[in-house]
Parts: sequence; structure tokens; C-alpha cells
Amino acid sequence: MDRLLLIAATLCFLASCAYTLYALGAGRFRPGRINFGVILAGFFFQTTFLYLRGQAEGSCPLNSLFDILVFQSWALVLIYLIVGPAYRLSLLGAFTAPFAFGLMLMAFLLPGTQNPVPRAVINPWVEFHAALSLIAYGAFGLACVAGIMYLLQERQLKNHKASTLLYNLPPINDLAVANRRLVWFGFALLTIAFAAGFLSRGPVNSVKFWAAGLIWCFYAAYLILGRLHTLAPRRLAELSVILFILALLTLPAMQYFSSRP
Repeated sequence: MDRLLLIAATLCFLASCAYTLYALGAGRFRPGRINFGVILAGFFFQTTFLYLRGQAEGSCPLNSLFDILVFQSWALVLIYLIVGPAYRLSLLGAFTAPFAFGLMLMAFLLPGTQNPVPRAVINPWVEFHAALSLIAYGAFGLACVAGIMYLLQERQLKNHKASTLLYNLPPINDLAVANRRLVWFGFALLTIAFAAGFLSRGPVNSVKFWAAGLIWCFYAAYLILGRLHTLAPRRLAELSVILFILALLTLPAMQYFSSRP
């Protein structure tokens, strides 16, 4: 049952990607209820799966890299559903779906990690720290999506090339603002997650601690540079993409060391 839910969620995100590519290729893409509805359905399937997975594991389902990738995809879609309509970023869902689909696909391709892994000792602060950290990464992921949209629009405007994509993208200034605010939101969540980790008073592997601390410092530097107007919006957009890729690359290592003191 839980596997079917995960397959259904993955197919929803794939359908969103396919619809967007077809509509853009046909030159008649109209953002609206179709993409949002399909992504919302995928989110519902993910949420149900994570609930059942948590029941099977007896804890927040973050006990394997498979769990983490599924939860990260869920967190990315969660932030989109909250932020996308508020900012009226019409194409944000179309750009979010490929990221969500890619994370789900990577989870499926992992060998021998799809069975529930119960945790012997459960610390509520550790659970809260881990879950909130990945939700923060979801905000960073959406900032990355907004950054990619900014770079695409900036490139088309610079080359004086008009396309269906350009006409449907939000104003470039709105994308720059959304990019910065999403990083601020993710940074605040990650800071709270770190505070919860300290309150847990549990053993922490030094490699995991410094890797997570480095990600925090990088995003803090991004925010400082943006506040001081040291970097142009284009450079900030590029930096948000690079930092999220770096954050994703650290997830396997952090999960590996999370089970070690």
C-alpha cells in the first residue's frame, strides 16, 4: 500500500513535468489549476506515505537515505504550496515538479533501503531538529527554483528573445525578492533546527556537525551579501542554486554519520 502511494506521488510530479513541456512546446501554456491540482495530489500521496512510514518506524520517517529523499521532496512541495500562491509565481509549480520528481526517483533507485528501519531510542528534540532541517532545505530548494527562473528570464531579456516561457514568467524583480525571502525563511528554520539539536543534548558526530554548520554559514554569507548589496541579483540567484546543490550533496554524508556518535 505505502509503495503504491509513493508511485502515485511520483507519477503526479512526472505528469506535471510532461504537461508543462508539452504546453510550452505547443506555445499555449496557461499556468493555473491543472499544475497546482496535480502537484497537490502528489503532495497528498506523499503525506499519506510519510504518515504510514512513521507509524511503521515508530518515529519521524528519517531513518535512512530513502526516507530523507522522500521527506525532502515532500518539504519542497510543502513550501511551494504555501509560498507559490502567495507570491502568485505562476510557473513556480512547473519548475518545482521536476525537482520533486528527481528526488523521488533517486529514492526509488537506492538499493535495499525501502524497508522501514525502526529507531531504538527516540528523542523528541532530535526528531524536531531533523524534520525542521529538511523543511528548511525545502525553502532553500524553492529559492533555487526561483533563482533558476530569474536566470532564465534575465538571459532571455538580455538576448532580446521572447518566448512562451518569458511571457509566463513572473516579473524579474518579483523573482529576485522571492529568492531572497525564501532564503531568509529557510535560514530562520535551519537556525531553529540547530537550537533544537543543542537542546537534545544527544551525541553529535563532529563531521556531521561541521558539514551542517558550513551550510548554515554559507547561507548566512548569502544573506549578508544581499543585505549589503555587495552582489547583483543575478549573482545572488546563481549563488542560491549553487548552495542548494551543495546542501543536497551533503545529505548522504550527514545521514551516514547521523547513526554514529
